[in-house]
Amino acid sequence: MDGDGAAKAKAAAVLSLWLQGFGEACCLHRVLLLCLRSRPLLRRTGQCFLFNGFIFLGSIFVLNSVVIPALWWILPDQCSLLLSHQLCPLRGTLIFYSILRVLLVQCFYLLWFYPLYVFSIVLSTIWYNDIAKFGYAAMGRSKFPGEKDSSQSNSPTSQNASHVKKPAGLGGVMIGIGEQVYSILLLSVFFLEVYATGFIPYIGKVLNFLLLAWMYAYYCFEYKWNFNEVPLDKRLDYFQSYWPFFAGFGSPCVLAIFFFSPLVSYGIMAILYPLFVLTATASRAEQAISFEKHKWRPAGVEKLPIFYIADNVSMWMLSLLPLEKRDQMQDRKAQ
Repeated sequence: MDGDGAAKAKAAAVLSLWLQGFGEACCLHRVLLLCLRSRPLLRRTGQCFLFNGFIFLGSIFVLNSVVIPALWWILPDQCSLLLSHQLCPLRGTLIFYSILRVLLVQCFYLLWFYPLYVFSIVLSTIWYNDIAKFGYAAMGRSKFPGEKDSSQSNSPTSQNASHVKKPAGLGGVMIGIGEQVYSILLLSVFFLEVYATGFIPYIGKVLNFLLLAWMYAYYCFEYKWNFNEVPLDKRLDYFQSYWPFFAGFGSPCVLAIFFFSPLVSYGIMAILYPLFVLTATASRAEQAISFEKHKWRPAGVEKLPIFYIADNVSMWMLSLLPLEKRDQMQDRKAQ
């Protein structure tokens, strides 16, 4: 019974954190409050909605609702639909129409959708960073009720903790670059994990959903952690300790795109992602984070090595670098 009781307590703790994360992600009213406080934030968010929603998703709608039906009307695949029934015996005509339809649709993708997709990725990446920056600035000017004073996070103790063992000058710059390289490798490998799980039979979709939720949650909170100058090792340890919360936070992001085609999913996420970034920025869920690990380890929840495979693969890739750069990155990771 003791074992069953402990298992139920752990399950309850996991469920509680998951629901808390899900609830935090759904607090979209914070986005409205932040936009009302910052005109630049409102403008950037509006630009993101206009481009990714009206132009990108609108183009997909026009293609599926207007262009393709028009092509099927102009270039039908059935003899009964041909204006001249004398063409019916010519089977090659229908084959030609079919090939022409495919070529015209592919030209539409090649000349419009793919360039628009690449342009959207580049432009949205810039906008996301601006949205996070303006949202963070809006939080600093006027805090949500009950939020702790930001001066606490800027106290000498916190600053010393966040910059501990980081040398000044060129050495600190090199360590910072090494940390960024490691972070990019880690998240890139993790993205490949997410993609690969989709091909696993039976449980692949469930794993893919869970990993996608973690990935989007991490990306949403990463802006805030960067502005707060939280070291990479601290944010990874915190993320893997509160894994149910972040799984819950990322779930609404994934639910919004999981059942659509890749292009439509991208368009929807390009609209919703800034909202979740702002929600994460305004979240107070991890406001009490401490650099002393035993003070914030969640009760009843064991740390889950989410990035274990990505970490080992990334360190193997770093081992291929020259010795001095590798040692700098490994020293930074060990801090």
